[in-house]
This record gives sequence, C-alpha cells and structure tokens, in this order.
Amino acid sequence: MPLSKTRLEEGPEGLQFKSFLGADANASNSRSSPNPPRSAGVGNADRGYLAEEGRAAKGTGGFWTIEYYQPYFDIDTKTVLQRCYMTLNPLAAPTYIPTHLTPADLYGPFWTLTTLIFALFLSSSLAASISAYLSADSEKFDYDFKLLSIAMSLVYAYGIALPVLLWLALRYMGVGEWSVVEAVSLWGYGQFAWIPVSVLCVIPVPIVRWVLVGLAFGLSAYFLGANIYPILASAEAKATRLLIIVLAALHLGVALSFKILFFGYYVVEKIGADIPIPGGDLPGTGGNSTAAR
Repeated sequence: MPLSKTRLEEGPEGLQFKSFLGADANASNSRSSPNPPRSAGVGNADRGYLAEEGRAAKGTGGFWTIEYYQPYFDIDTKTVLQRCYMTLNPLAAPTYIPTHLTPADLYGPFWTLTTLIFALFLSSSLAASISAYLSADSEKFDYDFKLLSIAMSLVYAYGIALPVLLWLALRYMGVGEWSVVEAVSLWGYGQFAWIPVSVLCVIPVPIVRWVLVGLAFGLSAYFLGANIYPILASAEAKATRLLIIVLAALHLGVALSFKILFFGYYVVEKIGADIPIPGGDLPGTGGNSTAAR
C-alpha cells in the first residue's frame, strides 16, 4: 500500500514532465522556423484571408500566362481617370510616381494610347470631310485608313516600345530604380494631353493648332522629364543624365509628326477675291475656294 501510494503521487509529476518537453519542443521549433509565432488576430491577414495591402508585384503564373498580367489590370475607372487628369497638373508632376502611380498599372496606359490613336484618326478624318464638303467642286471624300495604321504604329511604338527599351538600357547601366511596368505606365499616362488636343485641332485656324500642339508638347514633356530625370540622376555615371536630351528630341519628333500628319489640314483657304484668312493663298485660284492638306 505505501508503495502504490507513492506511485500514485508521482503520476502528476510525470504529466508535468511531459508538458515541459512539449514546451521545449515548441520553443525550439519557433527558433528554427523562419516565421516566428504571431499574435492573435494577425494570422488571418498573413494567410490572405483579409484584404491584401496593395497589389502583388506580379501574378502567380509564368509571364506567358494571363494570370501573370492580371494584377496590372485590376484597377477601377475612377483611379484611371484621376491618374490621367493629374498628368495635366504641372505641380503634381515631380511626385507623380510615389503619389499617384503606386502601384503601377497597364490598364490605364493601354486605353489612353488606344483612345489617342482613334482620336487622331477621327479628328483628322472629320476635318478632311468638312474640307471636302465645303470645297467649290464638292469633292467626294474617302477615308484614308493608312492614317489609322500610321497612328497605331507611331503611338504604340512611342508609348510602349520606347519605355521598354529605355528600361532595358537603364538596367544594363545598373540603374534599377523602377520597373518596366512603371516605365510603360508612366509613358502611357503621359500621352493623355494629346487626346483633347487632337479633338480641338479640328479648328480651322493654323495658329490655334500650333498653340494647341505646343501646349500638349510642353505638358507631356515636362511630365515625363520631371519623373524620368531623377531616375537618370541616380546613376553613378553622370553621362547617363544626357539621355534626357535624347528623350526630349524624340518627344519633339513625335509632336511634329502629329502636327504634320494629322493636324496639317486647312478647312478654308480663301474667302472672296482678295481677302485671305490664316492658311495662305493657293496659286492660280480665285473666288471662294477650300482645300485640305
């Protein structure tokens, strides 16, 4: 009896000894685990049950799958419009990337560039059709769909291909301050200023069109320069900053291309015998005449 009583008294102590082993095992597991135990209420957020803090940098699949690009198109229309409008505000340009382009998206730039393509083609075609209708001999107007292909090639090459090439060049030089998605997104939103200008350039006054083109060129150039130059300045080689001159020359070339190819028409050249209006006179013509260029 005394022996059994002693064994019964040792039973609880044995159970306590087991619990100590379990606590030591848990402590060792927590030290060896890369993810230490978290407080209550945080685990659900870490497992993704709650809303994510911002979008992931990329999708889960490979770059050839739709899932890889899906996060870059997950954006609401209000945010896209706000990002478009802020490109017209010179005061917001220097802080556009950290303030308005976080996280970057591809949905807005794609539709901005696509809308610009159709705006260029439709405004140019509308002005040409008005010119043909007002002409003295009532010429029949035919849509020039080559302008659509030209607009598509020019806008997509400048708005998508150029930022990708610039990003590759900067990566080669060791400048990794931004991602390729940020580069394409910045360039795409930066072309928004040309959309209202392309519509307003239907106005048949050459000087007004030059002013509008100059305004769009200035706004978009300042916007891109204010966001790109700090990235170029972060490079160790100071010669990298000279790329801003090359980019400015390319931007000017695109602006002149828009003016010549799409905004170079004159709806009315001359009214009356000797009363010219802005646009110049056509040699060998008299009376009321119209022409398109």
